[in-house]
Amino acid sequence: QVQLVESGEGLVQPGGSLRLSCAASGGSVTINYMQWHRQAPGKERELVASISSGDYTHYGDSVKGRFTISGDSAKNTVYLQMNNLKPEDTAVYYCNMGNLWRSYWGQGTQVTVSS
Repeated sequence: QVQLVESGEGLVQPGGSLRLSCAASGGSVTINYMQWHRQAPGKERELVASISSGDYTHYGDSVKGRFTISGDSAKNTVYLQMNNLKPEDTAVYYCNMGNLWRSYWGQGTQVTVSS
């Protein structure tokens, strides 16, 4: 059974940086896309960034120029480098990986941006 394990949660001051990681384990699976989503209290879950085969990337408007997604297909691991963090980036961040037939989600990791 494939599981996604996230790490890198934390509390950071505005303007600071944080790096999230998410690794898939527990089974043999072909990963064609890797994504990060987030959900703030009282808000719907939103797509933050995605990377797919061929290293094509996409970012939500609110994080463009500040966040960078990268992936290691050999390790089935995805990273999210977050710079110049703002209080409005506070949320639970979820990684999502999969292919055309299966989608896997991490358990979520808390990111809090506050002075």
